[in-house]
Amino acid sequence: MNTSHRRTFLGQLSLGGLGAGFFRFQTPFAFNTNDQEAPTNLIIDADTANEVDDLFAIAGALLAPRLEIIGLCSAQWHTQARAPRDSVGASQALNEEILSLMGKTHIPHPIGSNIPLVNTYRPQNSEAASFIIEQAMALPAGDKIHVAILGPATNLASAILLEPRIIPKVVAQYLGFWHDLESGTWSKREFNTSNDPNAVDVLLNTPGLEFHVMTASTSQHLIFEKTLVDRQLKGKGGIGDFLVERWENYDRFWKKEDPEKARWTMWDIALILALATPSLATSTQVKSPYDNLERNIYAYTSIDETAMEHMYWKNFQQYFDK
Repeated sequence: MNTSHRRTFLGQLSLGGLGAGFFRFQTPFAFNTNDQEAPTNLIIDADTANEVDDLFAIAGALLAPRLEIIGLCSAQWHTQARAPRDSVGASQALNEEILSLMGKTHIPHPIGSNIPLVNTYRPQNSEAASFIIEQAMALPAGDKIHVAILGPATNLASAILLEPRIIPKVVAQYLGFWHDLESGTWSKREFNTSNDPNAVDVLLNTPGLEFHVMTASTSQHLIFEKTLVDRQLKGKGGIGDFLVERWENYDRFWKKEDPEKARWTMWDIALILALATPSLATSTQVKSPYDNLERNIYAYTSIDETAMEHMYWKNFQQYFDK
């Protein structure tokens, strides 16, 4: 997810913060028993090359015990001011590098579409869309597969248009929008949505499709600090140093505040950890946006950002201790 095109109708964004010290992780966290249920089968669909948080989210997902990652798809991000013409290719390359560094190249990693939907009726076929269809259709009756959409919804929307029979077999977990719970109002002036508004409309306007959204209004509160990232990852080699180098070398050109990049909003991790540890997020049934099919969807309306970060680093510590 990228902040360059985000505009909030809720007012000025607050960066908040988690505090600078490692001491906040000394207090044990209690997690609900439902966090120990059978693993969630998950396909991750990410515009990985667009920003920094996608890489951290994918790595974290691969380490989360409750998530069974069965696929990692790449997505386009064409509206970013410095996006290359083959933005999906850049995402694909990073996906493959992450899987290689973590010894996970056996996980399928199909490439997605480099072009958004031109309307809500015409799919953009791709290896990623075909993979989603294949995985969904192979499920036993009554089972579902979750698709975590960390960028535009092009690939899942295309899969649904190509094969509507997957509708009862998939759960869309989308990262996007701004949402005001009290008024029930939505804003689609947000980066992921802007990269393929037609695809989002396909998902929202599809009867019977289970739709969950981690809004920017909620995920904005999960912020990592560079000092702690360095303490946890720097000098560890492999994926650790790779993530640190991405943070340090990525040009966050759209953000004038914090030029030293001491903090980074981890929008994508909020969705991944809400799936990995459901007790750390509150999901609320809400009405869909007024300009879409009127139906009930689900929005993550709050997160325990401190516990989320604790869980994230706990999984990494276990990974490096092996």
